[in-house]
This record gives sequence, C-alpha cells and structure tokens, in this order.
Amino acid sequence: MRSANPESGSATVVVMPHVLSVNVGSRVEFDQAAVGHTGIGKRPAPGPVEVRAPGPVGSGLVGDHISDGRHHGGDDQAVYAYAREDLDAWAVELGRADLRPGLFGENLTTAGVDVCGARIGERWRIGGLLLQATSPRVPCRTFAGVMEEDAWMKTFTRRGLPGTYFRVLEPGTITAGDEIVIEHRPDHDVTIAFAFRALTLEPASLPDVLAAGDDLTEDLRRRVERRTSDPA
Repeated sequence: MRSANPESGSATVVVMPHVLSVNVGSRVEFDQAAVGHTGIGKRPAPGPVEVRAPGPVGSGLVGDHISDGRHHGGDDQAVYAYAREDLDAWAVELGRADLRPGLFGENLTTAGVDVCGARIGERWRIGGLLLQATSPRVPCRTFAGVMEEDAWMKTFTRRGLPGTYFRVLEPGTITAGDEIVIEHRPDHDVTIAFAFRALTLEPASLPDVLAAGDDLTEDLRRRVERRTSDPA
C-alpha cells in the first residue's frame, strides 16, 4: 500500500501489519545450551501452522520444539514475536546480512507493527487466532551462543528491543501473510519495552510496571513485587 507525500510528491510505503513468516524449530544438539540441546534455530514453515495454548510446558505452535521447559514455553510464553524492522536495525548495527526470520528464536516474524511497543495485555487477532501480549523476552546463554557476538546478552539488553511473548486466548491456524489486527489496547501505558527496561537496566521503574494491573502474568507480578519489596 502506498500513499503520496504532499510535500515531496513522492510515494511513502505503508506496510499493513502482517505476519511475514511463521517459524518453528526442531531439537538440535548444542553444547552452549543449558540443557545441551535447543529448538531456538527456527525456520519459516512452508504452510499453515496450528496454534493453541500448550499448557504448563511446550510451544503454542504445533511442531515447534522447546528444550528448556523451565525457562521457555508454557501458556504465558506460548508464542514469541519479533519485528522484521527490529531485525533490520540489528543487521545495520552488527554489520550482518544473515539475520533471517526465526534466527532470534521467534515464532512470528512480523512487519508493520511495533512489537516491543505492545502494551502488556494487548490482544492481537490473526485470522481466527487471538493472542494476548504477556511479557518481554530476556536473553539467555543459548541465544548468545547462537549469535556468536561478543557480550551479546549485554548488547541485546542495552538496545531494549526484546520482542514479545504472547498467550493464546483463542486457538487458530496461521500462515505467512496473515493480517495482524490490534483488537484491544489496555488503558495503562506499560509496554513490553518499558517492562523489559524496568526488569534489566532501570529497576527504579519497577513499581510503575504494576500499573498494568490484572494484565500482568502471575510470574511477572511476582518478580516485580519481590524486587520492589526487597531491592537488594
């Protein structure tokens, strides 16, 4: 979709929010993973993928492998999304041309939507599927091993583009090209990016995360309350 720029007379490309690719991973042995293997290296699926609430462990995408069930997966981390625009920003910053969809371990590579600017509790409709934003991704040693960048965890944290985890409110089937419709935005201003900064580099902002109220997951609320009641 293109719209004219009245000042320059040129056309401005407006990208409608959509899923650029749906990515799933298989188990791969990986020495740098905490459990010795990983499913982080996801690849675009060739066709539609069924998505449903996985329960306490596993991925929301059928056929997607998660190795470390203690730290990844489950209902509150059923689907992980990352924006193509943010991958492109990383490609420039790192001087790399190999940041393909799925490399960051994301299930959905999106275009035309501010993934990190999603508010906690925000709901996205993708076809018949309904997702709800829950929390930011926190980098781990497996991710660092995949990227092979010096001090990657610190670099990723400092940049503040964590990507967003979602829970599945209504199951459905998704495929590349599906439109993303933001069906509901909560009244609070607690975005995924803000929560990430509070949890990492800006702990003084932690009390403000609680403004998300009932939209907070039990785990995120517990982490914030524990750290605000005992800052040490």
